[in-house]
Amino acid sequence: MAYQADDSRYQHMHYQRCGRSGLQLPAIALGLWHNFGEVSSLDNARRLVQQAFDLGITHFDLANNYGPPPGAAEESFGRMLQSDLRPYRDELIISTKAGYTMWPGPYGDWGSKKYLVASLDQSLRRLGLEYVDIFYHHRPDPHTPLEETMAALDLLVRQGKALYIGLSNYPAQRASEAFAILQRLGTPCLIHQPKYSLFERDAETQLFDTLQQHGVGCIAFSPLAGGILTDRYLQGIPQDSRAASGSQFLRPEQLTDERLDKVRRLNQLALQRGQKLSQMALAWVLRHQAVTSVLIGASKTAQIEDAVGMLAHRDFSQEELTLIEQILM
Repeated sequence: MAYQADDSRYQHMHYQRCGRSGLQLPAIALGLWHNFGEVSSLDNARRLVQQAFDLGITHFDLANNYGPPPGAAEESFGRMLQSDLRPYRDELIISTKAGYTMWPGPYGDWGSKKYLVASLDQSLRRLGLEYVDIFYHHRPDPHTPLEETMAALDLLVRQGKALYIGLSNYPAQRASEAFAILQRLGTPCLIHQPKYSLFERDAETQLFDTLQQHGVGCIAFSPLAGGILTDRYLQGIPQDSRAASGSQFLRPEQLTDERLDKVRRLNQLALQRGQKLSQMALAWVLRHQAVTSVLIGASKTAQIEDAVGMLAHRDFSQEELTLIEQILM
């Protein structure tokens, strides 16, 4: 049976303007860096994407190297676009990125114009699209002049291969320089994607102020700290968990007794609020006025439902915020 989106999909989601642009993004976006490669079930991946869209998640985030192997997530999502989502293309915000190794030799990595243009061309072929809505430079290149990288991003917008430009993993000063170059070129940066969670707060020191000064939106990735900020590890490390699997995204040494004690105390506060820990952690990230959207990963549709359910209770009292700070000290 052909997929037909839920008619009530826009009743579930909150949308927020991204920086000083005209684009509104859903408070929750779905990242495809896990569970969309060749080793994953395509049927399950389709269920995840369909459930997300049925709940008003219009933004799907990819990168050229998501898999495994690199490129596989874009190919999988391209198949879903063809089979399920093609009628809804104009309701979707599809992003991809380039900046990590994709092919051998000097032109398959970092931030040269040669690499970025070739990479987006490859991504569009895998996705079966004429353009993406957002194209990111995935990480700063210490060797290529920033002017060259930003000029390549500007070129891709002018060629009609991307509607907007984003940056990811750029520290505040480097981001500020990039924003200024893009502004001069006439293609202002739409959005920045930093890591941000209760356990990863570097963005608060300078980056958020920089984004607000330049009118750039923010979408936070790893808001659950690789799964630590869920109820998965309250009793230790399960044998079937990501931490026990050797995943590069969550290593056992990150789950110290001190950190797990904080997780348990945060969980108690979440229960007092009538939420799961994961829901409170997402709400806490979205509380910051610089944050436009939060990027989640999922292996089960219930995780997407939980994330969207958080929106019914995303506010904090000052007492709760103070208690969280005390727990994290």
